[in-house]
Amino acid sequence: MDEKQLAGYIDHTLLDPAATTEQIEQACKGALEFGFHTVIVNGRWLGRAAELLHGSKVQVGSVVSLPLGGDSTKIKVAQAKEAIFAGADEVDMVADLAAIIEGDSRYLQNQLQAVLKVCRSMRPLVVLKVIIESAALSNEQKVFACRVANGCGVDFVKTSTGLHPAGGATVEDIRLMKEAAPNCRVKAAGGIRTARQAIEMLEAGAERIGTSAGVQIIEQFRTG
Repeated sequence: MDEKQLAGYIDHTLLDPAATTEQIEQACKGALEFGFHTVIVNGRWLGRAAELLHGSKVQVGSVVSLPLGGDSTKIKVAQAKEAIFAGADEVDMVADLAAIIEGDSRYLQNQLQAVLKVCRSMRPLVVLKVIIESAALSNEQKVFACRVANGCGVDFVKTSTGLHPAGGATVEDIRLMKEAAPNCRVKAAGGIRTARQAIEMLEAGAERIGTSAGVQIIEQFRTG
C-alpha cells in the first residue's frame, strides 16, 4: 500500500462542537492536499465544507443522532434529509443502542430502512454508514446489529462514534463485523491515531477509516 492508497481510505473527521471556521477550512484543505476520501463535519458546517470541496474528488459527510443514537426515527430521517440538502454525500448514523441490546429487530430494521430510503432516493445515491458502538456491546449484540444492517442493505457498518467511554475500534471487531455483515463494507473508527493502527484495521477487512488524525497518520506513514 502506498501513501495515496492509504489516504483514500480515510474519512477525515472534525466533529468538535467548538470547531471554528478556520479549523473547518484547514480540515478541508488538508483533505484536498492528502487525498482523503471524505471530510466529515457537524451539520452546522456542511455548507462551508461542500463549498470548499466542490469539484474535487473529496466527498462531504455528516452525522445523524451523534453521539447517543437515541433519537426517534422521524428525527433521524429529518436530520438525514437536512444533511443531504446541505451538501452531504455520505451520512454516518448512530444506531439505536437500546434496540440492539434488547434484540428489537423490528424497531432497528424499521429505523434503518427509513433513513436508507432517504439516502436511496437521492441522485447521486447517498452513502449510509450505521454506527453500532461495538465497544459497548457483547459479541452476540454486535452480530445481531450487523445482521439487521446487512439485511436492510446499508452501505457500511461502523464500529464506533469515538465518543463512548467503552472505547473504539478493535481488529477483532472488524473481523466479526465483516463476517456478520458480508454484504456491507466496514468502517473502523474510534481511537485510530497511528498509521500502524489504520493499516491493521484495513488488513482485518475495514474499507474505510474514520479519524481526526488523518494528517498525522499520513505523515507517520511517510516516515515509516
